[in-house]
Amino acid sequence: MLVKVSNLTKTYGTQNAVDNISFEVARGEILGFLGPNGAGKTTTMKIITGFVPASAGDVEVCGFSVKTHELEVKRKIGYLPEHNPLYKDMYVREYLQMVGNLYKIKDTNKRVEQMIERVGLGVERHKPIGALSKGYRQRVGLAQAMLHDPEVLILDEPTTGLDPNQLVEIRALIKELGEEKTVIFSSHIMQEVEALCNRVIIIKRGKLVADDQIANLRQRTQKGSVLKVQFKQTVAADSLKKIPTVERVEISLAEKNSFLLYGNTQEDLRETVFNWAVHQKLTLLELSQQQADIADVFQELTNV
Repeated sequence: MLVKVSNLTKTYGTQNAVDNISFEVARGEILGFLGPNGAGKTTTMKIITGFVPASAGDVEVCGFSVKTHELEVKRKIGYLPEHNPLYKDMYVREYLQMVGNLYKIKDTNKRVEQMIERVGLGVERHKPIGALSKGYRQRVGLAQAMLHDPEVLILDEPTTGLDPNQLVEIRALIKELGEEKTVIFSSHIMQEVEALCNRVIIIKRGKLVADDQIANLRQRTQKGSVLKVQFKQTVAADSLKKIPTVERVEISLAEKNSFLLYGNTQEDLRETVFNWAVHQKLTLLELSQQQADIADVFQELTNV
């Protein structure tokens, strides 16, 4: 395991911002780190990177304890904070060269050019950072996080401010990086989490409430089967409630004669509904099994 968090606690006054959490992350894994505002995500990330000391517990990165080998840990980590701190009066190349020199990177100019191209900053390389859009400033932050080729990337809200085209590019970059590095990725954009991560950790009020593969969390959260159906003819919602094992019916406002059918078991409803429609001489336009998405899982586990 490249990152090992053991019984981590951070206390401010009488409040535990992080409350005795433990988890591990392997090489080649992109971990989604989720929680409501104030749950302790950013605090945990800052402890892992050595920017904030823990009150109790420990973090090991590539075998080094953040308590006893803080500099070694920082050499192994690339960090993009939520509020990306940049020297806005500096030019893009100038700033990245400064970061490269701080890390004592060999052939800094070559490495800076590689990072500029990799994150799509080529057309902006000669501009001052303060003149860049928010999306391009995020790219500068990503470039500095990756400049020293770290084994672990900690990305706190890395896609903030990106337009749809930039989102696709940065998502592909993070996915590519996840094949060779450990990536801990925090976001409030649930679609990004589903696109990038297989495994997620969810914390609430500093406590770990879930640590599992997304598919397993969906199954755990979804109490019964859900089926989307659309008919060619007008159908009364009350008649659908008479279908065996259908417990609840919701009318879809987005499409005409479309419904969500909620079963009282995990069994697939499609055959039952198909046979019912044939018996009623109704034409089905859609019949599809629905899954809980990560937003449903998040709400289920973090609502008060």
